Amino acid sequence: MKLCTIGLGYIGLPTSLMFAKHGVDVVGVDIHPEIISNLNSGRLHIEEPGLDEVLEEVITSNKFRAALSPEHADVFIIAVPTPNKKDMHQSCDLTHVMDATSNILPFIKKGNVIIIESTIAPRSMDDHIRPMIERTGLTIGKDIFLVHCPERVLPGRILEELVHNNRIVGGITETCSYKGSLVYKTFVQGEIIQTDAKTAEMSKLMENTFRDVNIALANELTKVCFELDINVLDVISMANKHPRVNIHQPGPGVGGHCLAVDPYFVVAKSPEYAKIIKLARDTNVSMPYYIVNCVRMMLEGIRKPKVAVFGLAYKGNVDDIRESPAIDVVNILMGMENMDVALHDPHVQSGKMPVVSVEDAVNDADLILVLTDHDEFKRMDYDKLSNLMSNKLILDTRNCIDATKTEIPVANLGNIYQYKTMSMKKARNKAII
Repeated sequence: MKLCTIGLGYIGLPTSLMFAKHGVDVVGVDIHPEIISNLNSGRLHIEEPGLDEVLEEVITSNKFRAALSPEHADVFIIAVPTPNKKDMHQSCDLTHVMDATSNILPFIKKGNVIIIESTIAPRSMDDHIRPMIERTGLTIGKDIFLVHCPERVLPGRILEELVHNNRIVGGITETCSYKGSLVYKTFVQGEIIQTDAKTAEMSKLMENTFRDVNIALANELTKVCFELDINVLDVISMANKHPRVNIHQPGPGVGGHCLAVDPYFVVAKSPEYAKIIKLARDTNVSMPYYIVNCVRMMLEGIRKPKVAVFGLAYKGNVDDIRESPAIDVVNILMGMENMDVALHDPHVQSGKMPVVSVEDAVNDADLILVLTDHDEFKRMDYDKLSNLMSNKLILDTRNCIDATKTEIPVANLGNIYQYKTMSMKKARNKAII
């Protein structure tokens, strides 16, 4: 089998390398010449544990190479971005998917399997992609086998989850589903679930929407508890001891290319009924502003304070800043007068954001603001860093710092309400419990 992947980002590249690792001849296509050159030289452009070793292995075995243009193949996988449109409902922008599909049409032939892995709005396969392919004169389900198989992996664990997670294979016809499942049986050890395309589309969106709504509940509860002087982290911990309750953890918002994007696809398709989904999105989008208000409260009375921001990625131990709420927080802070902001993230390259060393970030800082739960931040010696600070305060929005291991007052989304009544002078000299 020869496979051609269109899109070599956080999903397309690991998927391509996993097929190549299991004996498939793979050509990966991307529009960026620098990415192609780097990959063919064994250099990655994304951070993912174990991916560099797999890339070296499949290049050495001549099972993978990168190219700027598609080629004839037995299987085509499209894994390109699907951002939100700038319309009222932030609907799904299929431009990249449609362009990628159009680009492979000159190379398809009878018997090919075409798989869309990009996350797409409900009925995109039936209403947009299927008609484009059928205009070639090939019959789907007989000549060409068209499938939607949404990715379901977690950054930081992609290689493991590609193999062990269950996969949904949604075909335009039953035969399409069957042919698609044979492709993934190359390496997938999880259950391969065959269904129709529109059910697969909605299932993927609901996976992410469920988490977004649950996080929104936690974030809304955070605001309620702040108003009522209650520690929300204690509330969640105790409520979750119920065998049928699992409230997620609150934070500065929701990021990544899935949770912060996909729910809008459902809202756009059915705005009259998707009201809870929309409210959840609004709640999570509001959290960066809530965090900034907490920062302002903690720094009240300090003239031209400096904030050392720890973490720009949307989740711990990755370099992905797509839709990261940390970026929203930073932009709001940087837009404020008389506020100095320094950025530190050990995983994010300086080309993406103006990051500095941890020492430069905390030098003369009045507050360390933790926005990402990188392991580096959990292990850091904050007492040592505090010697460089003007005022010794930490706001940990991810609840990842062990406050018992530092003498610096550590505020989090549970105890932040205590700063409403405690003067800043007293707060700087007394640990917040």
